[in-house]
Amino acid sequence: MKRKYLIGCALAATLCAGSALAEELTGTLKNIKETGAITIGYRESSVPFSYLDDNQKPVGYAMDICYKIVDAVKKELKLDKLEVKLNPVTSATRIPLMANGTVDLECGSTTNNAERQKQVAFTNTHFLTATRFVSKKSSNLNSIDDLKGKSVVSTSGTTNIKQLTEANAARSLGINIIPAKEHAESFLMVETDRAVAAVLDDILLASFVAGSKDPGAYVISKDAFSKPEPYGIMLRKDDPAFKKVVDGATAALYQGGEGQKLYDKWFTQKIPPKGLNLNAPISPELKAEFAKPSDSPDPDSYKAM
Repeated sequence: MKRKYLIGCALAATLCAGSALAEELTGTLKNIKETGAITIGYRESSVPFSYLDDNQKPVGYAMDICYKIVDAVKKELKLDKLEVKLNPVTSATRIPLMANGTVDLECGSTTNNAERQKQVAFTNTHFLTATRFVSKKSSNLNSIDDLKGKSVVSTSGTTNIKQLTEANAARSLGINIIPAKEHAESFLMVETDRAVAAVLDDILLASFVAGSKDPGAYVISKDAFSKPEPYGIMLRKDDPAFKKVVDGATAALYQGGEGQKLYDKWFTQKIPPKGLNLNAPISPELKAEFAKPSDSPDPDSYKAM
């Protein structure tokens, strides 16, 4: 009788421990465990971070990082398989779709700043960029002041259009600011002479120029609207358990040397679908960031060692 009692107690303790373990899961991890699926938000034209290849499949540097995060989540939850759902997002929809639970990770070219951190969270920085403008060489536009009184395009819902608007007001430039839905549309408006310049992150401008019919016809400004700004994979705010897994996965990737290999794959080698090479070697600032990963939104914290 006593033995049965002890076995019963042991069984009850095991069941309690199991249920306690299950109860420990909260937020995104709990949802992923229950559904057996994780949803990635991707961009359609943020080359080389997240874009569609010639098979309409999302590929890119940020996508590769997100698949490493998916592997870490799968391991953390001890899942045999984990379905990856892909959901397109734009500059305007990415934060609302993250906040309402439609996507679990946003894998693109999203700037991590203090204002956005009030609504969402970011993992460790995977790129540093600055806001500049691209124009045709024939337009002879060298500085931000040269844009005075002209039609300039930028993508709605981005930090770029915000910085353009602020510079326009602060310098009384009288620029006609045209909002575009997506980055590709912004560059197309310069290509087709509907705008004299497009204001975007410099690396995105470099990708559009490299992929254009006549790359030699364009110039990217040395003049910048911002200091170097960090890109991060976006996730939901106030979900420390999920963020811990994501931060652990990205830190291991960057510090282990694989981050540098991933970077080289997308920025210094030919990429699909056209075999373009952006020829953008890793910066000293990003190298320092990979050595000591951080999710800081402060541009001043990213200095080369």
